Amino acid sequence: MRFLRCFLTIAFLLSVFTAVNASAEKEIICASTTSTENSGLFGYILPIFETKTGIKVKVVARGTGASIEMGKRGDADVAFVHAKEQELKAVEEGFFVNRHEVMYNDFVIIGPNNDPAKIKGIKSTDEAFKKIAGSSSFVSRGDNSGTHTKELSIWKKVGIEPKGQKWYLEVGQGMEKTQRIANEKRAYTLTDRGTWLATKDKDKLDMVIVLEGDPVLFNQYGVMAVNPEKHKHVKYKEAMEFVNWLISKEGQQAIASFKDKNGNQLFIPNAK
Repeated sequence: MRFLRCFLTIAFLLSVFTAVNASAEKEIICASTTSTENSGLFGYILPIFETKTGIKVKVVARGTGASIEMGKRGDADVAFVHAKEQELKAVEEGFFVNRHEVMYNDFVIIGPNNDPAKIKGIKSTDEAFKKIAGSSSFVSRGDNSGTHTKELSIWKKVGIEPKGQKWYLEVGQGMEKTQRIANEKRAYTLTDRGTWLATKDKDKLDMVIVLEGDPVLFNQYGVMAVNPEKHKHVKYKEAMEFVNWLISKEGQQAIASFKDKNGNQLFIPNAK
């Protein structure tokens, strides 16, 4: 009898261990941007994916640069980011494989309602940045994110070095927090349209879009799996199920149907 009880206890513990391991195998880590998280996109599409596949996606939201570094270290299974040049370089270096374009939106410049630098009506992002420099204040994410990378490329193009200037504030924060700081400072900032539309009312921001529509503000998002040859422990099979779902007809439709409370579509799917 004692032997039987011991056997049953061991059998029970083994079944629990097996179940825990199976559950762990069905979870992947996705390193992504704050815009996909702040906008609510993941909260909308992940339950659809998880119901279909049984794979849970744990999102670690930070700037694109930090997300790519997570993947390089093997601390994530997949990266969903928006800095194409950085992504392609990481693939070329062998840290990621199977990169695909997933969706896009655009960046916009937001600022105080009274628009102290008189940006409204200007069509050129370059000209807007030149007017802001020295005449007003600008809040930068300063976190090596896709948004920060885009912003720095504009400053470089117009020949202005903002770092260290009194009118320029680097905050090292995600997009939503950066918007709040810009609102408090009555300053301008560059943001992605998805985060802006999803948070401006919730955060009660007293700001408006002062420039939009310039082709330079195009904002492409891509997804890529961590290379299992670099890190043998990554869950490549499950990561690729997520990648393939995002670029599938079902995944693209899920992204297209994600809208804010006013019916605005926040991301446009464009997987090839």
